[in-house]
Amino acid sequence: MSTTPAPTDSAIGFFERYLTVWIALAMAAGIALGSFAPGVVNAIAAAEVYSINLVVAVLIWAMVYPMMVGVDFGAVSGVARQPKGLLVTLVVNWLIKPFTMAFLAVLFFDSLFAPWIAPEDAAQYTAGLILLGAAPCTAMVFVWSQLTRGDATYTLVQVSVNDLIMVVAFAPIVAFLLGVTEISVPWSTLVLATLLYVVLPLIAGLITRSILGGQEAIDAFKARVKPLSIIGLIATVVILFGLQGEVILAKPMVIALIAVPILIQSYGMFALAYGAAHVLKVPHRIAAPCAMIATSNFFELAVAVAISLFGLHSGAALATVVGVLVEVPVMLSLVAFANRTRSRFPSHS
Repeated sequence: MSTTPAPTDSAIGFFERYLTVWIALAMAAGIALGSFAPGVVNAIAAAEVYSINLVVAVLIWAMVYPMMVGVDFGAVSGVARQPKGLLVTLVVNWLIKPFTMAFLAVLFFDSLFAPWIAPEDAAQYTAGLILLGAAPCTAMVFVWSQLTRGDATYTLVQVSVNDLIMVVAFAPIVAFLLGVTEISVPWSTLVLATLLYVVLPLIAGLITRSILGGQEAIDAFKARVKPLSIIGLIATVVILFGLQGEVILAKPMVIALIAVPILIQSYGMFALAYGAAHVLKVPHRIAAPCAMIATSNFFELAVAVAISLFGLHSGAALATVVGVLVEVPVMLSLVAFANRTRSRFPSHS
């Protein structure tokens, strides 16, 4: 396995570095738009076919497609060189993380926060958090990997295997956890959303890679389309908060309450994955990225499916966007911690 060079200030782009700021500004813009031009937002909300909002679908594709172009299934064969890191990632992402997120959501919104949250709203926030917990990170993890001097090739292996599993496991896990928490979910819409936002972009990414050919051409193409992800995300947040503006202005503490279980989940999953990698003596260049993958979420997918299942006006969609707001500062703090503790891990195996 080759290792990446030490990160530089340019390792994380301008938009990624200040993503939390852009999301906060988009939230404010959305609330203003909903207050002063509600007809525009309502017209967008009405553009639906089979519970899929057409405007948001285009925006989600703009977010997801550039990421999927970066997925190289040919790298999966490299897992045999260091299986422990992948094992940690898969166990945490698929056997632990979705279930602990569901547990925390129920704990806080059905019990601890019950005096301040109406039961119907609590169910929606729980659903949104479940969607976040069941969607492991796909794109931003490459940034976190580079910032921790992670092995770029192995990070690609981990992401590629996760994407393969996501195709078949995401919908059943979400349906099961929503059912256990007694949240009604239309199975057909969930499957349709998974096909639309996971399977088809993945196929499109593979076709694009095949057409482009060499890695240099692929990297150049990814650099050109990368701004689409940020534009799609910002525009989606503006629309969501345009529709949620009245609720947020009436209950500003809702954002903080939703953030609490997300923060606990994020730091808890990192501690679990990073600690397991330490016990298994996984080299730091693999241990740090595997813990980052186990911590962060594929929030673009969570937002898309929340909108498909529960609507643009839903608390579930709002909860997934709070996940976006929280993730970047959390992940940057974990990057700093991982870099400070590098010496406690083997440098190679």
